[in-house]
Amino acid sequence: MTETVTAVRAAEQAEAVTAPVVDVVIPVYNEEADLGPCVRRLHAFLALSFPFPARITIADNASTDATMEVANQLVDQLDGVRVVHLDRKGRGRALREVWQHSDAQIVAYMDVDLSTDLNALLPLVAPLVSGHSDLAIGTRLAASSRVVRGPKREFISRSYNLILRTSLQAKFSDAQCGFKAMRTDVAKVVLPLVEDGEWFFDTELLVIAERIGLRIHEVPVDWIDDPDSSVDIVDTARKDLLGVWRVGRAMTTGKLPINELRAAIGREPLMEGVPLGMVGQLVRFGIVGVLSTLAYALLYVLLQPVMGAQVANFVALLVTAIGNTAANRTFTFGVRGSSNVVSHQLQGLLIFGFGLFVTSGSLFTLHHWFPNSAVHLELLVLVIANLIATLARFVGLRWVFRKAGAANKTAQQEAAR
Repeated sequence: MTETVTAVRAAEQAEAVTAPVVDVVIPVYNEEADLGPCVRRLHAFLALSFPFPARITIADNASTDATMEVANQLVDQLDGVRVVHLDRKGRGRALREVWQHSDAQIVAYMDVDLSTDLNALLPLVAPLVSGHSDLAIGTRLAASSRVVRGPKREFISRSYNLILRTSLQAKFSDAQCGFKAMRTDVAKVVLPLVEDGEWFFDTELLVIAERIGLRIHEVPVDWIDDPDSSVDIVDTARKDLLGVWRVGRAMTTGKLPINELRAAIGREPLMEGVPLGMVGQLVRFGIVGVLSTLAYALLYVLLQPVMGAQVANFVALLVTAIGNTAANRTFTFGVRGSSNVVSHQLQGLLIFGFGLFVTSGSLFTLHHWFPNSAVHLELLVLVIANLIATLARFVGLRWVFRKAGAANKTAQQEAAR
């Protein structure tokens, strides 16, 4: 019995010794021409210029050419190279498969064309090895990055990241750079939540990681565009936008357990309370307010000829108030999930009651002094009244959602115990 236990421990120790610190994954699909030279170049770099034990994993995404044959030849010829074959296409699908089963401390990936300068690999993984950061990405959009690519791809990249910042409140600068790394223990917890198996995989992973409080380290890179890239830009953009909508809806409805994950593996905020300061909240509240006012004005103009001024004002204000509360709950004050959503809407409707009083009172006063006033004058008076109601609404909602933020904080602390 003792000999058996000793043998098992010896095997475990041997496995621990041979396990690499970094597992660099190269997802490929029909790359028979470029795979060999790129892997040999990366292998030489890791052997001569990289201080940590590393392994190269070629993740073949159901290639139909001779990619697998080339990959097997590289495995036979080079130490520290292995190949994993998948029957379905998809970069994200390949990364999930390899990363979840890797025995390395850090999992990383880079594009097969090695567009990113390899000298950025050490700055990418060092904060992960030290434990300072949880995930690291290369960014082509930093001021110190040096990038060679056409204006079309530059415009698409910057536009996409602008969409992420405005719609999902993302703070990372470059979602789609093919140069990322992650602590394996964290990856195994987060990856099951990432639904996409294609190009949106990177974005979804980063958004979830950021929302649960993981620290994302960004490395400016030197990057040269591959002019022979086979990526279908139009189809990829369409799928990415659908992915943005899906992830945004999942976080708003509570389908993604952000609070539970944050309590389990994330980093809690340094200060309690609402996530933004007064200025940030006012800016976002103003954006929501402008959109709500435009929606209100449109509804009022459409309904007034049919319902009359008072009823049209009530219906338009009620509809936009519900949408306004939901938008401010998520976008302005950072409260997500389905918890207390009905209570928040009821409190929002109480604040709506004050707005109704102000706007209806202004209409009553207008009609008292100017009985035959035109709809445009009514609308002007209502917009001014809505501005007054909006100020009261901001103060009221800030109080409502500050309480919600404190309640969420308490629930997270109790769940973590």
